[in-house]
Amino acid sequence: MRTIRVSCSPDADDLFMMRALLENRIDTKGYTFEIDTIETNRLNQLAEGDGPEVSAMSIAWYPKLAAHYQLLPHGGSMGEGYGPVVIAKERLQLSELAGKRVAVPGLTTSAYAVLRWMVPFEPVVTPITPYSRIFEALRAGEVDAGLVIHEGRLTFEDEGFVKVADLGEWWAEEMDGLPLPLGGNAIRRDLGPTAIAEVSALLRASIADALKHRNEAIDWLIARGGALSTRSRVDQYLGMYANQRTLDYGPAGRTAIERFLRKLGYEGDIDFAP
Repeated sequence: MRTIRVSCSPDADDLFMMRALLENRIDTKGYTFEIDTIETNRLNQLAEGDGPEVSAMSIAWYPKLAAHYQLLPHGGSMGEGYGPVVIAKERLQLSELAGKRVAVPGLTTSAYAVLRWMVPFEPVVTPITPYSRIFEALRAGEVDAGLVIHEGRLTFEDEGFVKVADLGEWWAEEMDGLPLPLGGNAIRRDLGPTAIAEVSALLRASIADALKHRNEAIDWLIARGGALSTRSRVDQYLGMYANQRTLDYGPAGRTAIERFLRKLGYEGDIDFAP
Protein backbone atom coordinates (compact mmCIF):
# COMPACT_ATOMS: atom_id res chain seq x y z
CA MET A 1 0.00 0.00 0.00
CA ARG A 2 1.27 3.47 -0.83
CA THR A 3 1.26 5.98 2.04
CA ILE A 4 0.02 9.50 1.40
CA ARG A 5 0.85 12.06 4.05
CA VAL A 6 -1.78 14.77 4.43
CA SER A 7 -1.45 17.95 6.47
CA CYS A 8 -4.45 20.14 7.18
CA SER A 9 -5.60 22.58 9.83
CA PRO A 10 -7.45 21.42 12.96
CA ASP A 11 -10.42 23.60 12.03
CA ALA A 12 -13.90 22.23 11.54
CA ASP A 13 -13.98 22.58 7.75
CA ASP A 14 -10.71 20.70 7.19
CA LEU A 15 -11.64 17.92 9.62
CA PHE A 16 -15.06 17.69 7.98
CA MET A 17 -13.40 17.13 4.59
CA MET A 18 -11.04 14.48 5.97
CA ARG A 19 -13.53 12.60 8.11
CA ALA A 20 -14.08 9.72 5.70
CA LEU A 21 -10.33 9.12 5.50
CA LEU A 22 -9.79 9.49 9.24
CA GLU A 23 -12.64 7.10 10.00
CA ASN A 24 -12.02 4.61 7.17
CA ARG A 25 -15.42 5.29 5.66
CA ILE A 26 -14.40 4.87 2.00
CA ASP A 27 -12.36 2.41 -0.03
CA THR A 28 -8.93 4.00 -0.46
CA LYS A 29 -7.99 1.64 -3.29
CA GLY A 30 -4.55 0.62 -2.06
CA TYR A 31 -3.56 3.96 -0.52
CA THR A 32 -2.99 4.60 3.19
CA PHE A 33 -3.58 8.15 4.42
CA GLU A 34 -1.64 9.59 7.35
CA ILE A 35 -3.34 12.83 8.36
CA ASP A 36 -1.78 15.45 10.65
CA THR A 37 -3.36 18.69 11.81
CA ILE A 38 -1.23 21.84 12.03
CA GLU A 39 -2.23 25.50 12.40
CA THR A 40 -2.41 27.49 9.16
CA ASN A 41 0.74 29.60 9.28
CA ARG A 42 2.86 26.59 10.25
CA LEU A 43 1.24 24.50 7.51
CA ASN A 44 2.44 26.96 4.90
CA GLN A 45 5.98 26.96 6.26
CA LEU A 46 6.24 23.17 6.49
CA ALA A 47 5.21 22.72 2.87
CA GLU A 48 8.32 24.66 1.81
CA GLY A 49 10.58 21.78 2.87
CA ASP A 50 10.05 18.08 2.39
CA GLY A 51 6.33 18.63 2.61
CA PRO A 52 3.59 16.02 2.69
CA GLU A 53 2.09 14.57 -0.46
CA VAL A 54 -1.08 16.60 0.16
CA SER A 55 -1.16 19.85 2.10
CA ALA A 56 -3.70 22.48 2.92
CA MET A 57 -2.21 25.90 2.35
CA SER A 58 -3.15 29.54 2.10
CA ILE A 59 -3.81 30.58 -1.48
CA ALA A 60 -1.59 33.60 -0.84
CA TRP A 61 1.35 31.29 -0.11
CA TYR A 62 0.87 29.06 -3.15
CA PRO A 63 3.30 31.03 -5.39
CA LYS A 64 6.10 30.02 -2.97
CA LEU A 65 5.18 26.35 -3.45
CA ALA A 66 3.95 26.17 -7.04
CA ALA A 67 7.10 24.52 -8.36
CA HIS A 68 6.47 21.49 -6.15
CA TYR A 69 2.69 21.47 -5.65
CA GLN A 70 -0.30 21.50 -7.96
CA LEU A 71 -3.59 22.96 -6.78
CA LEU A 72 -6.41 20.48 -6.36
CA PRO A 73 -9.80 21.51 -7.80
CA HIS A 74 -11.52 20.81 -4.47
CA GLY A 75 -10.92 20.98 -0.74
CA GLY A 76 -10.58 24.72 -0.37
CA SER A 77 -12.44 27.38 1.56
CA MET A 78 -13.93 30.42 -0.13
CA GLY A 79 -15.98 33.29 1.20
CA GLU A 80 -19.08 34.09 -0.81
CA GLY A 81 -19.25 37.79 0.06
CA TYR A 82 -17.82 37.17 3.52
CA GLY A 83 -14.42 36.27 4.92
CA PRO A 84 -11.99 37.02 7.72
CA VAL A 85 -12.99 39.98 9.88
CA VAL A 86 -11.03 42.88 11.32
CA ILE A 87 -12.21 43.46 14.88
CA ALA A 88 -11.58 46.03 17.61
CA LYS A 89 -12.77 46.99 21.08
CA GLU A 90 -14.74 49.92 19.68
CA ARG A 91 -16.10 50.97 16.32
CA LEU A 92 -13.50 52.34 13.93
CA GLN A 93 -13.26 53.21 10.29
CA LEU A 94 -10.88 50.97 8.37
CA SER A 95 -8.84 54.01 7.37
CA GLU A 96 -8.15 54.70 11.06
CA LEU A 97 -6.01 51.58 11.18
CA ALA A 98 -3.38 53.05 8.85
CA GLY A 99 -0.05 52.63 10.61
CA LYS A 100 -1.67 50.98 13.63
CA ARG A 101 -0.77 47.63 15.20
CA VAL A 102 -3.03 44.83 13.98
CA ALA A 103 -2.85 41.25 15.22
CA VAL A 104 -2.65 38.83 12.28
CA PRO A 105 -2.61 35.01 12.25
CA GLY A 106 0.61 34.88 10.23
CA LEU A 107 2.40 36.63 7.39
CA THR A 108 1.80 33.67 5.06
CA THR A 109 -2.00 33.75 5.27
CA SER A 110 -4.44 34.91 2.61
CA ALA A 111 -6.19 37.08 5.17
CA TYR A 112 -2.98 39.02 5.81
CA ALA A 113 -2.44 39.50 2.06
CA VAL A 114 -5.95 40.88 1.54
CA LEU A 115 -5.78 43.26 4.49
CA ARG A 116 -2.49 44.64 3.14
CA TRP A 117 -4.36 45.53 -0.06
CA MET A 118 -7.03 47.30 1.97
CA VAL A 119 -4.97 49.45 4.37
CA PRO A 120 -1.30 49.94 5.35
CA PHE A 121 -0.73 48.72 8.92
CA GLU A 122 1.86 47.27 11.28
CA PRO A 123 1.33 43.50 11.57
CA VAL A 124 1.74 41.78 14.92
CA VAL A 125 1.86 38.02 14.40
CA THR A 126 -0.49 36.45 16.91
CA PRO A 127 -0.79 32.65 16.59
CA ILE A 128 -4.31 31.27 16.38
CA THR A 129 -3.38 28.58 18.88
CA PRO A 130 -4.47 28.97 21.60
CA TYR A 131 -7.79 30.12 20.23
CA SER A 132 -8.20 32.94 22.76
CA ARG A 133 -4.81 34.60 22.18
CA ILE A 134 -5.98 37.29 19.76
CA PHE A 135 -8.81 38.29 22.09
CA GLU A 136 -6.38 38.49 25.00
CA ALA A 137 -4.04 40.70 22.96
CA LEU A 138 -6.87 43.09 22.15
CA ARG A 139 -8.08 43.30 25.75
CA ALA A 140 -4.54 43.92 26.99
CA GLY A 141 -4.02 46.76 24.52
CA GLU A 142 -1.12 44.97 22.84
CA VAL A 143 -2.71 45.74 19.46
CA ASP A 144 -5.23 48.24 18.12
CA ALA A 145 -7.22 45.70 16.12
CA GLY A 146 -7.19 42.03 15.22
CA LEU A 147 -7.73 39.97 12.09
CA VAL A 148 -9.76 36.86 12.92
CA ILE A 149 -10.00 33.85 10.64
CA HIS A 150 -11.58 30.40 10.90
CA GLU A 151 -14.03 29.98 13.77
CA GLY A 152 -13.02 33.26 15.40
CA ARG A 153 -14.99 35.22 12.82
CA LEU A 154 -18.15 33.69 14.32
CA THR A 155 -17.33 34.18 17.99
CA PHE A 156 -15.74 37.63 18.25
CA GLU A 157 -19.02 39.32 19.19
CA ASP A 158 -19.45 36.86 22.07
CA GLU A 159 -16.07 38.12 23.30
CA GLY A 160 -17.28 41.73 23.29
CA PHE A 161 -15.60 42.97 20.10
CA VAL A 162 -17.03 44.78 17.08
CA LYS A 163 -16.45 44.44 13.35
CA VAL A 164 -14.31 47.02 11.61
CA ALA A 165 -14.33 45.37 8.16
CA ASP A 166 -15.12 42.08 6.45
CA LEU A 167 -12.45 41.12 3.93
CA GLY A 168 -14.89 39.07 1.88
CA GLU A 169 -17.20 42.02 1.40
CA TRP A 170 -14.30 44.18 0.20
CA TRP A 171 -13.09 41.47 -2.20
CA ALA A 172 -16.55 40.94 -3.70
CA GLU A 173 -16.84 44.66 -4.42
CA GLU A 174 -13.38 44.77 -5.98
CA MET A 175 -13.76 41.56 -8.01
CA ASP A 176 -17.24 41.71 -9.49
CA GLY A 177 -18.81 39.42 -6.90
CA LEU A 178 -16.27 36.60 -7.13
CA PRO A 179 -15.77 34.51 -3.99
CA LEU A 180 -12.71 35.19 -1.85
CA PRO A 181 -10.22 32.29 -2.02
CA LEU A 182 -8.64 31.70 1.38
CA GLY A 183 -7.24 28.19 1.68
CA GLY A 184 -6.83 25.33 -0.74
CA ASN A 185 -5.46 21.82 -0.93
CA ALA A 186 -2.48 21.03 -3.13
CA ILE A 187 -0.71 17.82 -4.13
CA ARG A 188 2.96 17.17 -4.81
CA ARG A 189 3.80 17.18 -8.50
CA ASP A 190 6.40 14.44 -8.08
CA LEU A 191 3.68 11.88 -7.36
CA GLY A 192 3.16 11.71 -11.10
CA PRO A 193 -0.06 12.08 -13.11
CA THR A 194 -1.55 8.68 -12.30
CA ALA A 195 -1.19 8.93 -8.52
CA ILE A 196 -2.25 12.58 -8.57
CA ALA A 197 -5.49 11.68 -10.34
CA GLU A 198 -6.17 8.71 -8.02
CA VAL A 199 -5.45 10.58 -4.81
CA SER A 200 -7.46 13.58 -5.99
CA ALA A 201 -10.45 11.30 -6.62
CA LEU A 202 -10.18 9.85 -3.11
CA LEU A 203 -10.00 13.26 -1.49
CA ARG A 204 -13.03 14.35 -3.49
CA ALA A 205 -14.86 11.19 -2.37
CA SER A 206 -14.08 12.05 1.26
CA ILE A 207 -15.59 15.52 0.84
CA ALA A 208 -18.64 14.05 -0.90
CA ASP A 209 -19.13 11.57 1.95
CA ALA A 210 -19.05 14.39 4.50
CA LEU A 211 -21.58 16.43 2.56
CA LYS A 212 -23.86 13.40 2.15
CA HIS A 213 -23.68 12.58 5.87
CA ARG A 214 -23.49 16.14 7.11
CA ASN A 215 -25.49 15.70 10.32
CA GLU A 216 -23.38 12.75 11.38
CA ALA A 217 -20.25 14.72 10.60
CA ILE A 218 -21.44 17.62 12.76
CA ASP A 219 -22.00 15.25 15.69
CA TRP A 220 -18.51 13.86 15.13
CA LEU A 221 -16.95 17.33 15.12
CA ILE A 222 -18.73 18.37 18.31
CA ALA A 223 -17.59 15.17 20.04
CA ARG A 224 -13.98 15.98 19.10
CA GLY A 225 -14.20 19.39 20.78
CA GLY A 226 -13.04 22.66 19.33
CA ALA A 227 -13.67 26.38 19.20
CA LEU A 228 -17.29 25.85 18.11
CA SER A 229 -19.18 23.81 20.67
CA THR A 230 -22.80 24.07 19.57
CA ARG A 231 -24.54 22.41 16.66
CA SER A 232 -25.84 25.72 15.31
CA ARG A 233 -22.36 27.26 15.25
CA VAL A 234 -20.75 24.23 13.59
CA ASP A 235 -23.59 24.11 11.07
CA GLN A 236 -23.15 27.81 10.29
CA TYR A 237 -19.40 27.48 9.89
CA LEU A 238 -19.62 24.46 7.59
CA GLY A 239 -22.26 26.24 5.55
CA MET A 240 -19.73 29.01 4.98
CA TYR A 241 -16.56 27.03 4.33
CA ALA A 242 -17.37 23.38 3.60
CA ASN A 243 -20.02 23.26 0.91
CA GLN A 244 -20.53 22.52 -2.78
CA ARG A 245 -17.78 25.02 -3.66
CA THR A 246 -15.50 22.85 -1.53
CA LEU A 247 -16.42 19.78 -3.56
CA ASP A 248 -15.62 21.60 -6.80
CA TYR A 249 -14.48 25.20 -7.21
CA GLY A 250 -16.34 25.57 -10.47
CA PRO A 251 -15.52 28.26 -13.06
CA ALA A 252 -16.10 31.18 -10.68
CA GLY A 253 -13.93 29.64 -7.98
CA ARG A 254 -11.07 28.95 -10.38
CA THR A 255 -11.31 32.47 -11.78
CA ALA A 256 -11.23 33.86 -8.23
CA ILE A 257 -8.03 31.95 -7.47
CA GLU A 258 -6.44 33.15 -10.70
CA ARG A 259 -7.40 36.78 -9.94
CA PHE A 260 -6.03 36.47 -6.41
CA LEU A 261 -2.70 35.05 -7.54
CA ARG A 262 -2.30 37.64 -10.30
CA LYS A 263 -3.04 40.43 -7.81
CA LEU A 264 -0.20 39.03 -5.71
CA GLY A 265 2.05 39.43 -8.75
CA TYR A 266 2.34 35.73 -9.53
CA GLU A 267 3.14 35.29 -13.23
CA GLY A 268 3.50 31.51 -13.42
CA ASP A 269 1.10 28.94 -14.78
CA ILE A 270 -2.00 28.26 -12.70
CA ASP A 271 -2.91 24.64 -13.26
CA PHE A 272 -5.34 22.44 -11.38
CA ALA A 273 -5.07 18.71 -10.83
CA PRO A 274 -7.83 16.45 -12.22
